[in-house]
Amino acid sequence: MENRATEMSNIVQKSFTFEEYEDPKQSLNVSIPEVLDPQYGMHVWPCAVVLAQYVWTHREELMHKTVLELGAGVSLPGVVAAKCGAQVMLSDSAELPLCLENCRRTCEVNELPNVLVVGITWGEVSPDLLLLPPLDIILGSDVFYEPQDFENVLVTISFLLRKNPEAQFWTTYQERSADWSIEALLHKWNLKSLNIPLEKFHANKDQLAGSTLPGIHTVQMIIIKDKES
Repeated sequence: MENRATEMSNIVQKSFTFEEYEDPKQSLNVSIPEVLDPQYGMHVWPCAVVLAQYVWTHREELMHKTVLELGAGVSLPGVVAAKCGAQVMLSDSAELPLCLENCRRTCEVNELPNVLVVGITWGEVSPDLLLLPPLDIILGSDVFYEPQDFENVLVTISFLLRKNPEAQFWTTYQERSADWSIEALLHKWNLKSLNIPLEKFHANKDQLAGSTLPGIHTVQMIIIKDKES
């Protein structure tokens, strides 16, 4: 009981408000529980806000679509998709139960009892991965964080896009190194990418969704598809 009380005291809720650019009266407010203990790594990073903004501006396209968020953590993009009428599943590594618990916590806070949370570890073909229903959109914010994980991420993405040839992977990444590149890996796994300028979806601003994120950070938005699609 004491451990549970300590855990709850380490959680703060952050609020994000997404607005229609031409009609601010159309808006969506999402609450995200953020764990303060740094070992959990469950913070809202700039990439999550930018991807959630892209989801918000494409909400009509997502209505009634089946969406999976990989490496969800705080689950901001996935929750926005669910609030916009998509059928959403959230996933994080099966080896990180605290992250999966935080996905469930985020759903509870935002009154989304029908969002399924599953453990999917990048690079592994697990029963949970095999049992996923047909997908339309895959989301992933800042999944290209550790270079040693890049190929495992793309192995999973490649598997899902071959299983769902019309699906797309919407992802954001933060430029942290001039050496950052997945081009060779995209070629290896027969994938293609399209860069989406942030101004196309009104994300090129210091303050986004009522927060100071992405601020001064350089965030890129790309869509990855199977080359054969």
